[in-house]
Amino acid sequence: MFRNNKIDQFRRKHYRLHVEFVRCFRLLRSNTLKMFVITAVFGIMSMLIAFGVAHVTYKNSILSSETAVVQTEAAAISGDFTSYASLMDAEKAGIYNLLIQYSSLNSIRIRVVNTNYVIASDSYSIENGKTIVNSNVIKVFNNGKSVSEASQTTGNIEAVVPINGNSGEMLGVLVMNMDYSAIESFSEQVSDRTDTYGIILTTVILALALLFANISSSRYKKAFKVVEDVASGHKDKRIEMKGNTELKDFAFHFNQIMDQNNELDESRQEFVSNVSHELKTPITSIKVLADSLNMQEDVPVELYKEFMQDIAKEIDRENKIIEDLLALVRMDKKASPLNLSSVNLNELLEMVLKRLKPIAQKKNVEMLFESFRPVVAEIDEVKFTQVISNLVENAIKYNVVDGWVHVSLNADYQYFYVRVEDSGIGIPMESQNKVFERFYRVDKARSRETGGTGLGLAIVKNIILMHHGTIKMHSEENIGTTFTLRIPLNYVE
Repeated sequence: MFRNNKIDQFRRKHYRLHVEFVRCFRLLRSNTLKMFVITAVFGIMSMLIAFGVAHVTYKNSILSSETAVVQTEAAAISGDFTSYASLMDAEKAGIYNLLIQYSSLNSIRIRVVNTNYVIASDSYSIENGKTIVNSNVIKVFNNGKSVSEASQTTGNIEAVVPINGNSGEMLGVLVMNMDYSAIESFSEQVSDRTDTYGIILTTVILALALLFANISSSRYKKAFKVVEDVASGHKDKRIEMKGNTELKDFAFHFNQIMDQNNELDESRQEFVSNVSHELKTPITSIKVLADSLNMQEDVPVELYKEFMQDIAKEIDRENKIIEDLLALVRMDKKASPLNLSSVNLNELLEMVLKRLKPIAQKKNVEMLFESFRPVVAEIDEVKFTQVISNLVENAIKYNVVDGWVHVSLNADYQYFYVRVEDSGIGIPMESQNKVFERFYRVDKARSRETGGTGLGLAIVKNIILMHHGTIKMHSEENIGTTFTLRIPLNYVE
């Protein structure tokens, strides 16, 4: 009944968080199979890519190594021609026959090409006397540098090196080709073995994916069970701070909300208890006074009047409590409007102090008002008057005889500031963080003597919050108390 806007926002946030988590968890719980499939597919695809890259890398490594060997051998053979002045001299010396023998032993085709691009010798005796059209041969004739490559198109490793005579002149080029089908065959055998390992790893990955899905799902199931228990009324349940980051964050906020909710319930129960007690106290006094009159015969008029005056005071006190409670209820409503207008705060403060001057004179309390500049602000004049009246009246009531109350007004380009300072009895340190709570009294006996309901400062704070302002308090026992207000000059929704 007496919840304020912050409590409403808190509960709406709690409800939205609860609903959203339930929705998300039910989706996750129904998608456990999807989590398993996603994890399994990701693991298997990663394994296949890794095996594929390893296979290609291994094959390329072998080809690179064999290509280097073929080029080295081709260079060594071409070095045998450096003792001759021409290819014909080399042929007469039996070099070509040696090439045929070497080719037969190593399964390598060797061709000697002269400067006219004619094949002078083919160890396979297929293209003798034919013209060769080969890009690598052309490159070597043009720049005189060796070329080697492994061609996937032809399936051969080819090395082309220049042949230089004893005079250093290029006599031709030597073309050496080796079929690398044996390397392909060996690579396929390795691939077959890796496939076997892949099946084993796939089984392991599927088992781990299932385990991961179950673990992830179980953590959410535990969290959801706690949420269900809380929804069933077990408000002492809390979610363990375990799992992934998202679940930990949710657990932290959920537990925090539940702790705040418990505090709110305790505060509400205490508030209801306080309301009952405060409303019951004047009624009890009235009944005691009335019973005292009824139990006596021939009651003197003076005593009758005295009792009736006491009853009237208790009724006034009851009425004041009810009025303050209704004021809080009206301010707690979200739609509670502010009757905003441009108000001259200098005049308003002077009017409030003038009205409270008789109360101050009874205790011989001096009231001072200090204004640093003219201030006009957009406020609810009636409600803000209630704020200043409450603070100044408290400063007078809880002051010492021959004390003082100092009220000051200042402003900048955005806010105006009101300070209410007194030389009163002060507030103990342990009570300072509770003075804005409803029905809280530092000294209950003295508060009742002065007619306080314990709702004044709660009303003050609510009105200031409605104006988007702030209130701060500083107090020292037997020295005094200072309240400082800061409120925007222009109200903004």
